[in-house]
Order: sequence, then structure tokens, then C-alpha cells
Amino acid sequence: MTFTDGQPLTAEDVAFTYNQCRDNSTVSDFSMLQEAVAVSDTQVEFHLNRPYSIWAYTMANVGIVPEHAYDENYGSNPIGSGRYKLMQWDRGQQVILQANPDYYGEPPRIKQVTVLFMTEDAALAAAMAGEVDVAHTAASYAAQKISGYQLFAVDTVDNRGLNLPAVPAREAEGTILGNDFLSDVQVRRAINIGIDRERLIDNVLHGYGTPAYSVCDNLPWYQEASETAWDPEEAVRLLEEAGWKKGEDGVRQKDGARAEFTILFDPEDSVRQALAEEVKNQLAELGIEVTTEAVGWDTAYDRALSQSMVWGWGAHTPMELYNLYHSTENGYARYSPYRNERVDAYMDEALRCTDLEVSYELWKMAQWDGSTGVTQEGDVPWIWLCNVKHLYFVREGLAIAEQKIHPHGHGWSILNNVDAWSWE
Repeated sequence: MTFTDGQPLTAEDVAFTYNQCRDNSTVSDFSMLQEAVAVSDTQVEFHLNRPYSIWAYTMANVGIVPEHAYDENYGSNPIGSGRYKLMQWDRGQQVILQANPDYYGEPPRIKQVTVLFMTEDAALAAAMAGEVDVAHTAASYAAQKISGYQLFAVDTVDNRGLNLPAVPAREAEGTILGNDFLSDVQVRRAINIGIDRERLIDNVLHGYGTPAYSVCDNLPWYQEASETAWDPEEAVRLLEEAGWKKGEDGVRQKDGARAEFTILFDPEDSVRQALAEEVKNQLAELGIEVTTEAVGWDTAYDRALSQSMVWGWGAHTPMELYNLYHSTENGYARYSPYRNERVDAYMDEALRCTDLEVSYELWKMAQWDGSTGVTQEGDVPWIWLCNVKHLYFVREGLAIAEQKIHPHGHGWSILNNVDAWSWE
């Protein structure tokens, strides 16, 4: 194995890379790594300062960098050891990759890849003009018929869901934490079963999605008890039982308070906005009044501590569960106020576990152990709506290699195996 500058890739480079992650990563947590040590040219030992069952998931997302050529300019001029090498980068416009002739594995079938950075509208226009081979698109454009192209849909664990602040409202460090209406667990349970996910997928995603019940659907640590059925009658019963009675204007009230809350969404994401509006319409049928509001990411994180927001999550690691549900130093989970000591304990034990398969069962128990957890019969601090299929217009004659389940954001994109694509 060599880097694209001809220098050999050794265990020293691997150890250097992970020690850099430990010391400098702002993306992933590497605090569990005490030291990576090269014990020969081809063998590395990873010394952890605590048991960490999902170390394999953490280390798998790291690309190895060359110790001899790694400096502050590396991000602009990367030297790698993979199937392609960077030939040109026009920032904000395109990246051109060429097959690495010295790659140690199977030679790539596709010899050059040009990645264009485009908005959804521009990508659609480029496909309609026949200027691209593959164009990522959104469900709102999926009904378009483009001559010479076919629509390619990929299953995902790319979730769209709503946080429901699970504690009463109070002021904390200059911001509002919690929500009086959503802090009622019966309200959260009613919302969870009062949303018709199939209708939502048809109306917003034009059928290109699947119902979501957790942040880890279809993955080995998914808890099947997360799945719920649409049951508006039971949702109404839960609200009535909790004392939320319909007022003259059709909105439920209790002790002078109205059954109302706000759903925030990213103004640059048409799907999230449409999901917010669809949930608003469906909850109105239950007597819950929802206000939708566009909010920029500069204030979204603080606002979501007291209001609901349409989020996108989903990753090939159980840490997604931990990041959403485990309490932090301030006493509550990171993105929306929630705390359950037993849920925390299961996840802590799962991380300490020395058997990966056993840890999966602990992650499942953190979601629901028969008496507590984050599912419908438990605390329900998040409502999961749908897994959004990833959609692409693909030129006829181009065979896309088999795809893994796509996560949200980083981890696995359609280009991960572009070397195995082919022209038929």
C-alpha cells in the first residue's frame, strides 16, 4: 500500500492518524483512545482508557493520512491511499477525481469522477439538459420524467423526527428550557400515535419514504417495541384522560392553558417545512394547535430546548441513540431536555460491554426494557416520522453498484462505491 505521492503507507501512519483524532477531532469523540501504537510496519495496537464496545464504528469513519505530509494545508491538498486521487478542486463548484493507478485493490471501473456542487433546482436542470450522469433530487421532484434518465431510490436510516421537550418550562442560563404542554407524557404519547405516517409519506414524500419509529430503524440495535400503529381514537382518549378538553374553538385546554406548541424548521429545506405543515394539519384534527416557524441554525439549537423542531438524524452507530437520549453535565440530553437514569445506565453499560452482540441487547433495553424507556409506553421524548429515501436521476446505461442503507449526512454516500459502477 502506498500514498498517492508514492510513499509507503505503514502502521506508523495509522497510529499517527488516530492519535491526531484523539487530540484534535471536533467531529467525533475519541476520548476513549489512550494511544495508538505501531508495533511493526503492518500492525497497530489501540490502547483504550476505558472499555468501548463500539470502537469499530468510531474508527471505521477515519481516513488514514500520511504523517510525512500532514500539515495545516492538508485539507486543501490531500494525499490519500484510496481508489481515487484529487486532481482539481474549484471551491464551491466542483471536485475532479481520477483513478489511482497505484491503488492496491481492484482497479476502479470508473476512471474519472466529477462532483458538481449544486442546489436541488440546478441539479434537476442539469439532468434535464443531459449535462450530468447522476443528479441527487428531492421527493418533490420525483414525479418528473426526464428523457434518458431513470429514478434510483435508496433505502435509508435518514430519519426525520420531532423533539418534544420533556420537562416543564423554566429559565436556565438566559434561555428557556422545557415546555409546559409537551412535558405531559400523555400528550407526547398521543402525538406519537396520532400522526398517520403513511399519509405523511404520501403527501410530503410522494411515497418515497418509510415510516420511522426510532433513530435506528433496520439496524442491529433497533428495538422492535418502538413500532406503533396510527390510532387517533386512542390519542384522543389519552388527551382526555390527561385533562385536555376541547374548547369552543376546537383547541383543547386544561387549567386555562391551551394545547399548543411551535414546530421549527430549516427554511432552506423544503421537505422539513412540508413535514412541519403536515404534522400541523394532522394534530389539528386531535385538537392540538401547532404554529410552524422557519428558523436559522444560528438560533435553532437554543430554540429547540423549549419548542419542537424537525430534525434529520440517523447513522451507522448506536452513538446516535446516546447523543439524543443520554443526559449530559447540565442534567439533560444534548438537543432536547430529557433525562431517565435507567436509560442512561443501559447505554453506559452498553458502551462498557466487551461483547458487541451483547451490547446490542443493552442498546435495545435503553429504548424499552419492559417497564421504561423512550418508546410509546415509555417517555417518548422524540417522535420519529419517516425515513427519507435518497433519490437520484441516473442516466440510462449507468449501472449503480448495490448500496448499503444510507445514513443521514456523513458515513455512506452513493459515491462510496463509485469505483464498482459500470457502463452497460
